[in-house]
Amino acid sequence: MPHQRLNVLKTYKLYIGGKFPRTESGRYMTATNATDGSHIAHYCQASRKDLRDAVVAARSAFPGWSKATAYLRGQILYRSAEMIESRAESFVDELVSVTGQTKADAIREVEASIDRLVHFAGWTDKYSQIFSSVNPVASSHFNFSAPEPTGVVGIVSPDSPELLGMVSLIASTILTGNTAVVIVSKTASLPAISLAEALATSDLPNGVVNLLTGVRGELAPWLASHMDINAIVDGSGDLGILKTLKSGAADNLKRVSDHSFISPEDWFEGAACDPYRILDVTETKTAWHPIGS
Repeated sequence: MPHQRLNVLKTYKLYIGGKFPRTESGRYMTATNATDGSHIAHYCQASRKDLRDAVVAARSAFPGWSKATAYLRGQILYRSAEMIESRAESFVDELVSVTGQTKADAIREVEASIDRLVHFAGWTDKYSQIFSSVNPVASSHFNFSAPEPTGVVGIVSPDSPELLGMVSLIASTILTGNTAVVIVSKTASLPAISLAEALATSDLPNGVVNLLTGVRGELAPWLASHMDINAIVDGSGDLGILKTLKSGAADNLKRVSDHSFISPEDWFEGAACDPYRILDVTETKTAWHPIGS
């Protein structure tokens, strides 16, 4: 009989602290082709322990990343765009396979994702000047207010557009010096880990971005209630998830920013490019300085 061989399906792992660990739960999910339903890969179903590990990695990376110069952060985001550009064809193929969109639409999304990183890279050394102020006070002092990174940010990615939505939220979060723990869309699990592989070979420090694949409804309550997460950005568009996030966030009064107002088409321009989205994950610090000799 002629020899027959089975394809060895790739198992996409988590991305935590710059490494690609398997989930500690031992649970895996199957990614299928959106057109014919065939199995194309496996990916990890992250657990609560995985999420805690991701938060630890993000917290450890925060001091170094937040103290990096704005110029350096911009260069690193630009380098990340270069790495996606070099793997653009692979991203297009994955988007076509897992979402069923046309190749032309996938090319548009990948190119928009690259451009979005470049866009926000340009804001790293500008947002502080734009959003800072010198405040009038009734005393002999200078009074300055300036935005600063809030810390570790939890991100829930949108279902559509899978790659562009995730890249937009990550870029607008980390450009200020924040670090991120990202729950990716179920339909974007493979492009998300491919993004992680691109980030791992860029200059982005380990732990600045951590990506978790799995069941969003399972991970969201743990993300919301974790006491070492300082803010949450919800791009899911799911009112049930948003309610869960707001309820859990009340425990330590973390801010929850809702991006459900951004339609799938709006992620390509307009609201998703708005620099005011940067302020969703910053805190305003005010300093007083006496005037005189």
